[in-house]
Amino acid sequence: MKSIEHKLGLLRQGRMGRREFMAHALACGMALPAATSLLAGTAMADVPKRGGRVRIALGLGSTTDSLDPATYNDTYMQVVGFGFRNCLTEVSNEDELVGELAESWEASTDATTWTFELRKGVEFHSGKTLDANDVIASVAHHLGEESTSPAKGILNSITDMKADGNNTVVFTLNEGNADFPFLLSDYHIGICPVVDGELDWRSGDGTGGYVLAEFEPGVRSFLTRSPNYWKADHAFFDEAEVLAIIDVAARMSALTSGAVDAIDRVDLKTAHLLDRNPGVRLVETQGTLHYVYSMMCDRPPFDDPNVRLALKYAIDREELLQKLLNGHGYLGNDHPIGRSNRYFAADLPQRPYDPDKARFHLSKAGLTSLTVPLNVAETAFAGATDGAVLYQQHAAAAGITIDVVRRPNDGYWSDVWNVEPWVASYWSGRVTEDWVFSQTYAAGAPWNETHWANPRFNELLKSARAELDPSIRRQMYFEMQQLCSDDGGVVAPIFSNYVFAVSEKVAHRRLSAAWDLDGIKCMERWWFRDS
Repeated sequence: MKSIEHKLGLLRQGRMGRREFMAHALACGMALPAATSLLAGTAMADVPKRGGRVRIALGLGSTTDSLDPATYNDTYMQVVGFGFRNCLTEVSNEDELVGELAESWEASTDATTWTFELRKGVEFHSGKTLDANDVIASVAHHLGEESTSPAKGILNSITDMKADGNNTVVFTLNEGNADFPFLLSDYHIGICPVVDGELDWRSGDGTGGYVLAEFEPGVRSFLTRSPNYWKADHAFFDEAEVLAIIDVAARMSALTSGAVDAIDRVDLKTAHLLDRNPGVRLVETQGTLHYVYSMMCDRPPFDDPNVRLALKYAIDREELLQKLLNGHGYLGNDHPIGRSNRYFAADLPQRPYDPDKARFHLSKAGLTSLTVPLNVAETAFAGATDGAVLYQQHAAAAGITIDVVRRPNDGYWSDVWNVEPWVASYWSGRVTEDWVFSQTYAAGAPWNETHWANPRFNELLKSARAELDPSIRRQMYFEMQQLCSDDGGVVAPIFSNYVFAVSEKVAHRRLSAAWDLDGIKCMERWWFRDS
């Protein structure tokens, strides 16, 4: 290990190349995922430079995409949205919460009142100066009675918002929330301007590092650097082009041919081959991304918890980890909390593949066999279809017949997900337990894709949110993970590392693992070595 640390030091100093470091690490017996992750987390020696057009190809995107931040539901709009808008707070490349449009904040002793001071002099691309009314209207956009925004679930504790002058916003909550500043970094809560008394999200005006010049939903977006961006050490490219290339082979070919400079969702089966291409660099970070097969708990047969447990015991997670991820990840335990989360329940026994237990729970549900359709598409996650076929084979040993229904990529998120009772899906996770639970597992949350409503879970969710004692919070979140695993409607077999690839000319600092592509901030954090 001392040898690896020495070489890592040489790499940081710019005295060793990345390929030389990788060759040395592998020769020392380090596994490829670990070496790649170590490399990705290493700060680059390059000094940031301005210039050039970055071309980013993403494996998601839909013709139903909209500039309304309340509708963002995949990486394509997250990347584009963070290009031209900012939030009040952000998770930095060091995975720490820092101010973005908010310069500072403070809470009352019971964490029910939060006061945010805005940065002075920040301008929208239209020339309008940011003020407290823009922030209040942008947050209120997610809270209306008719709102279906995924952010509604994490913001619905707000009972009042008021401006105290042009640059101060005071939020009042109906309960204490120690994590409230984290929630305001959510990519849905990008700050838009108020024009003629109305929130203007349609024009694409924002305070971000880039100005949105062209927007073709699900196809292409083109942005140019904002000349007045308030972050002096960000947004280095002159131009940015974001492309939706759903087919993974086409996406990887575009990178190796030089047609694009960065891609997400690398095919893990051929990732090692991609890294051998001159001019291409594989990048990997370990965060909270997980792949799931989600059942609606209010639709038969999934309304019986024993049926849900039978399906959880009927999947061989180890085989999916090796065959879908090639080891670039770790086993999931049917809840959304990952190893990097503060209150991860490491002691929760890992659910095994056990056809006999699956049959036992089927019998408790009054069944001797079960036939259910599972809707899948590759846009859900790379390998979703192959994973479903493997799952089908695993479940057969327990008397369960899974009919794999292949659906088109385009329209999957609008016509299949949250419509059909059992679907393939993915979640990036969140940096706090309350955030992911509130947004995707709380009863009535817009993104509660399983329609799960467990009274004990929701009671704990409310209590843990306001609890300031870390040891008590830990116990609560452990129990909530147990409840999700045993009673919830999600089969979460694997957590995947974020594995993406870039041109060798792309440079960056330490990479955030909060979300994919450097916390979805690749556009404003990266640069070209030779522009």
